[in-house]
Amino acid sequence: MTKATGRLRGRAIATAVAAAVVTVAVPACSAGAQDSRRAPTTASPPAASTPGAPAPAPSPTPPPPPTYPLSTAPRTVPAVREHVPARGPGWKPAPAARVLVAPPDSAALADEGKLLAGELRMGYAEANDARPGDVSLSLAARGSGPAESYTLTVQGGRVTITAPDEAGVFYGTRTLKQEIRGAGSAPEGTVKDAPAKAQRGLNLDIARKHFTADWIEDRLREMGDLKLNQLGLHFSDDQAFRIQSDTHPEIVSTPHLTKAEIRGITALAARLHIAVVPEIDSPGHLGAVLRAHPDLQLRDVQGRAVKGAVDISKPASAKLLDDLLREYLPLFPAGAWHLGADEYQALVVRDPQASFPQLAAAARARYGAGAKVQDLATGWLNDRAAVVRPSGKALKAWNDGFFAGGVASAAPDIQAEYWTGKEIGARPPLAYLDAGRKVVNLNDEYLYYVLGEPNQFTYPTGKRIYEEWNPLVLRGTTAVPARYDGRILGARLAVWCDLAGAQTPAQVAAGIRLPLAALAQKTWDPRPPQAPWTDFRSLAERLGG
Repeated sequence: MTKATGRLRGRAIATAVAAAVVTVAVPACSAGAQDSRRAPTTASPPAASTPGAPAPAPSPTPPPPPTYPLSTAPRTVPAVREHVPARGPGWKPAPAARVLVAPPDSAALADEGKLLAGELRMGYAEANDARPGDVSLSLAARGSGPAESYTLTVQGGRVTITAPDEAGVFYGTRTLKQEIRGAGSAPEGTVKDAPAKAQRGLNLDIARKHFTADWIEDRLREMGDLKLNQLGLHFSDDQAFRIQSDTHPEIVSTPHLTKAEIRGITALAARLHIAVVPEIDSPGHLGAVLRAHPDLQLRDVQGRAVKGAVDISKPASAKLLDDLLREYLPLFPAGAWHLGADEYQALVVRDPQASFPQLAAAARARYGAGAKVQDLATGWLNDRAAVVRPSGKALKAWNDGFFAGGVASAAPDIQAEYWTGKEIGARPPLAYLDAGRKVVNLNDEYLYYVLGEPNQFTYPTGKRIYEEWNPLVLRGTTAVPARYDGRILGARLAVWCDLAGAQTPAQVAAGIRLPLAALAQKTWDPRPPQAPWTDFRSLAERLGG
């Protein structure tokens, strides 16, 4: 959630593109040489000419074979990591051409094949009889390349896309689609491509502002073309709870998304190889839930209600949250879950133990005499993680939900989603990285799109992300040392709707388009880009239009 109130080891693949073009001149055989290889024949006299008949026309000279310049790399967003050029006509869709999926791969790749065929207005078939003009999709052996990698070859009037997994084949089709959309044809040669970061995406606050299922699905399609693979849905906050609930219908706001709409969103996301990561933030940011359950509201020593905070010393608070977690786990089949854990207001006061004696007493009862309120909050996070963990989903929490120096420690498998170093209790990125924790980059200096720009937030620009940011820049404008690169799993652009009426959904979509394109580039290949921003912007606008 916006902090205005307070989904492989990443690798930088250094690629040297080399093309050796060897032209071999084969001298044509002379007539004498040809005659010397023939069996002797008896000479015949020349045929008599018919008086008055016209002389035979000379045979036409065949045209010379076409010559082609060495191809150049395709222009896509994100840019491909490696292109081996070649000489040839390239490829473009033709009326009789087809997208082919080999029958053994049809169960895995039918969605990718049918989608590409529809986009390029080609036929689709599950067959092995590739003809000139066809596009062939196939799976290589598992482990034959990095996850999400692919090889795309244009040669002999055909296109082949191979990859060790379905996502890689899909990304190869996105490259081909962009080539045709941008230039009308795909250049001869071979693309070898893979992402630097495993998590690349968008985080969307649908709690404070309602977005329709159609609007979300449009963003998914844009993300798929950009090879982004993770959509975070923050659907519970102080303002509203935005997804239908059967276990606790009393907490659901109007308007909201139905479970049928969520199933449609997650089904489309799966076809586009995007994981939808839900977030029920707790133990803070629960105002909408607490309006229906005021008895669970946290109150300080003077009896004053604490905005959005649930009383974590009460067993009924844990039961309510666990009811919701268990209800929604099957609704979101992708492999990650966000537990929230940020901005619990009991921990932003000068002396939490004195201000919230009931929390301090519960901490000592669970962890011993030296325990504090932060230990009880850590226990809450670990307990919610224990509910989700059997599902096999990766676990996430905001970085200010992790505390140092306490009796209790957050489970080591919870990824820290690093957004700030400004909050009370938050620490610089190295504190998390040195402890061995995996980190995801949501740097609020570059990646926070906060509606209305409150609290000194400004809308992020694609230019700043493209020119200044990379996944190592976790806090502010300073990068952590490159030796930590493997612990940084990726990044997301985050839309927070603090002032929900400041922009319409259409304005939000337009405002995040170039920042998302820049994020896609820098998480796919974090090296300084070769193209200037003006060229990148022009290309992104043309391909996304």
